[in-house]
Amino acid sequence: MKKVICKYMTLLLTGGGLYVLVELIWRGRSHWTMFLLGGLCFIGIGLINEIIPWDMPLWQQIIIGAGIITALEFLTGCIVNLWLGWDVWDYSGLPGNILGQICPQFFLLWVPIALVAIVLDDWLRYWRWDEERPHYKIL
Repeated sequence: MKKVICKYMTLLLTGGGLYVLVELIWRGRSHWTMFLLGGLCFIGIGLINEIIPWDMPLWQQIIIGAGIITALEFLTGCIVNLWLGWDVWDYSGLPGNILGQICPQFFLLWVPIALVAIVLDDWLRYWRWDEERPHYKIL
């Protein structure tokens, strides 16, 4: 049990740190809630190959990963922006937005980020916890 907690804390810290780094590069600022969101996104994306067989094409994993990020961003936005009123972000000026919390443009940004997260998570699990060696089906 301790090993599982340590593994998921490591994944949370890795994903949270990387998410904040992307935000700092992209918009020059971040918020502590984005650290938690990034960690949860990284864990969620890492579970793709834990739940779905490895023979799923990588492009489908990427779309699922981008969907996980978008769904968690929407949920987080509804909590921190709409409910708590912290105004961490507001996409209401962008076309296609939903309640100002998500929009299609950012889904497209999450696609390459999901690819990086999938590959990084798979190799971390292999190197650090001796899980299955990553292998991908491209088509």
